[in-house]
Amino acid sequence: MSYKPSRRAVALEYGKRLAPVMTAKGQGETAELIIEEAKKQGIHIAEDPQLVALLGQLEVNEEIPESLYVAVSVILSWVYWLKGMEPGDEKGLDSSVD
Repeated sequence: MSYKPSRRAVALEYGKRLAPVMTAKGQGETAELIIEEAKKQGIHIAEDPQLVALLGQLEVNEEIPESLYVAVSVILSWVYWLKGMEPGDEKGLDSSVD
């Protein structure tokens, strides 16, 4: 018998505050709904189970801690590249990362 762990997801927003903020989190069906909504909104999705586990310890609307800045900045730089953006462009956009 194999055990399949429940899928987990978090959503991040960056641009309105100085640090990224976790705007949603969930596992199982809630995670699937977060991912489905992100896809509908055209939000880029990165899969990093270890980072999701760490971010999942935060409360919704909490800024990410400095200890996770490097890991999150790697994801954000990927999203910037995909969108053809440069640092600072997010100040004029509603940017989210899942």
